[in-house]
Amino acid sequence: MTCQTLPLLWLLSDARNDGALERALRALPRGSGFVFRHYHLGGEDRRARFGQLAKVARTQDHRVILSSKRWHEGADWGADGLYGGRPIETDQRPDRMLWLAAAHDAAEIARANTHGADGVFVSPVFATRSHPGVEVLGSEGFHALAKQSAAPAIALGGMNPARAEQLGWPRWGAIDGLANELAGAPQ
Repeated sequence: MTCQTLPLLWLLSDARNDGALERALRALPRGSGFVFRHYHLGGEDRRARFGQLAKVARTQDHRVILSSKRWHEGADWGADGLYGGRPIETDQRPDRMLWLAAAHDAAEIARANTHGADGVFVSPVFATRSHPGVEVLGSEGFHALAKQSAAPAIALGGMNPARAEQLGWPRWGAIDGLANELAGAPQ
């Protein structure tokens, strides 16, 4: 995976934006990325919802990433890769599957570098409803961590188009900042 083929724009799912996801996926620029988290669902309900959203995402040529630490789960579900901490099955990575790490500090960036992440979601850049009250990186902190990443850094946390422009960073993702805006829902 090269920097040029990793999408610039990423939509992440959760319980808050579930109702807007189909519309948002259709409105994202073709070839964007979608990270399915949906931690509020378990078992077959989670897999079924992944299937519904992945079908919509694929009509737009989006990369579909599953939040999981198990390569076999990602492959069985038809995902293009995994999101989150280092996958458990380190020696069983299927060909062409991505690993998009999550990093909040230099130690997590170093782990992502050591273990071959294809991209790193660096967060929280700005205040976010996902993690209220958490200390944010801000522009300077984000840029410092992004420089340490061997893989493309993806800004996350309180991101929206205006904040991405303010940050001066082309590769970013959001939960509310994209789903609501793209689906026409109030923010």
